[in-house]
Amino acid sequence: MKLIAHYHNPRLAQGAVDYIKTQGIECILRSHDGQQVEVWLERGDEQQAIYLWQQFIANPEAKRYQAASWQTGSTAGLFNYQGQKLNLVQRFLTLNWLLQGVFAVSIIVFITMLFGDANHIFSLFRFSLDKPWAWITPTLIHFSAIHLIFNLSWWLHLGAQVSKRFGLWSLICIYFVTGTTSNFMQFVFVDANFGGLSGVVYGLLGFCWIIGHKNPQQLPLVSKPIVGFMLLWMLFGFTDTFFISMANWAHLFGLLSGMFIAACWPNNQNKREA
Repeated sequence: MKLIAHYHNPRLAQGAVDYIKTQGIECILRSHDGQQVEVWLERGDEQQAIYLWQQFIANPEAKRYQAASWQTGSTAGLFNYQGQKLNLVQRFLTLNWLLQGVFAVSIIVFITMLFGDANHIFSLFRFSLDKPWAWITPTLIHFSAIHLIFNLSWWLHLGAQVSKRFGLWSLICIYFVTGTTSNFMQFVFVDANFGGLSGVVYGLLGFCWIIGHKNPQQLPLVSKPIVGFMLLWMLFGFTDTFFISMANWAHLFGLLSGMFIAACWPNNQNKREA
């Protein structure tokens, strides 16, 4: 796919895309904020698509665009604004077992620590050099509701993006490589008193970021504003500005390991495994 245009009005842009489809050219819209949209060419004559788009720019209120939306059957919602229909349960049930499993176990561990013996539970999941499983189990520990919600939200969002494009085995690889790497480096630079999925989240961020640079013709897995926000959040963590304890080295090496995986990723491996 190739990005061919931006527009500031999703409703009108949807009509233009529907009209372009009636001319035998497949285009889709994508938006990160529900206000600005990108027009991506899936297949068809690029020059013809650009010409039709320029016609739309010259007269965006032309009746043929609304008529095209009726013809293509997209009038029930000319554009699916992000956040307009959440359907959270339905979306969750469509996710793969790894996304669901990490999500569920993290919540169970958090609730158990909240109402049970937190020190004992922490000792079971704590990083340990001589226990192979303990290199990854710290990703399932969270110490506050905000910590839990923040990490699991990004885990589901970025993990689903990676799974959709590259498949389950790719997500498994990224989870274990970035998880073990970030946990080990946090242990090396500080100690074993840490926990959280943040290293994996930053690993997914780094992977999505670099993959986007390697394949600019494809839809980006993560937007530049999100990358900027997450990088600033990580940098602020090293300054202790927020007066909270953060596993900063896990964040950094999670990011770097995710970027490394993406740098080594074959450009043509973008099909989802069965």
